[in-house]
Amino acid sequence: MSKETDSFVQIVKANDHIVFFGGAGVSTESGIPDFRSVDGLYNQQYDYPPETILSHSFYRRNPQEFYRFYHNKMLFPDAAPNAAHRMLARLEEMGKLDAVITQNIDGLHQAAGSQKVYELHGSVLRNYCENCHAFYDLSYIMNTEGVPHCDKCGGPIKPDVVLYEEGLDQDTINGAVRAIHQANVLIIGGTSLAVYPAAGLIDYFQGDHLIVINMSPTPRDSYADLCIQEPIGQVFAALENAL
Repeated sequence: MSKETDSFVQIVKANDHIVFFGGAGVSTESGIPDFRSVDGLYNQQYDYPPETILSHSFYRRNPQEFYRFYHNKMLFPDAAPNAAHRMLARLEEMGKLDAVITQNIDGLHQAAGSQKVYELHGSVLRNYCENCHAFYDLSYIMNTEGVPHCDKCGGPIKPDVVLYEEGLDQDTINGAVRAIHQANVLIIGGTSLAVYPAAGLIDYFQGDHLIVINMSPTPRDSYADLCIQEPIGQVFAALENAL
């Protein structure tokens, strides 16, 4: 165990009211690619840039191409929670962790057992008819070619994910802000903190310990009490062994 990881373990052991704020790096060890890493989606080649395809205007203009990309690059139905997901759920069960705030849309925190999860960018597990608002699960989308349509009214089905050009859900933001503001320890993990407004929520933290766990530097490193540049699953596995 590194000196930094040991410090992390000691802080978690000594504190309650912990909140975790995570991004794509949390799920890379589950086989879901990071968007901005060297091998991530943003460094692969497509007919259109991923930012364009995953925008509201592109979805409206070219839903067929949107869903082709969405099927190929955004859905990972076989992904399973890793050590970080599992340990966060355990910390909540122990009464130490108040909430998980995630930029991810994969649902792995809930699959691991976390109950209080604020999904800033929605979830691929939820899909709704744009006309009658009927709900459809991930398997329905996976088993549909092209643009999925509602069995009840024939309307187009849209994933409950926040696309570029769309605003975040206000209730989700309010809950996340409240959790961060009340936290004694804020752990930032697996995120470059490059996506706003999500990254701006960190400004509401007024607690005692700010911890950043990320493989590359972030804009908040200079504000943190502790920075760990190690795989996040490895860090949480060390915590699991120490509790």
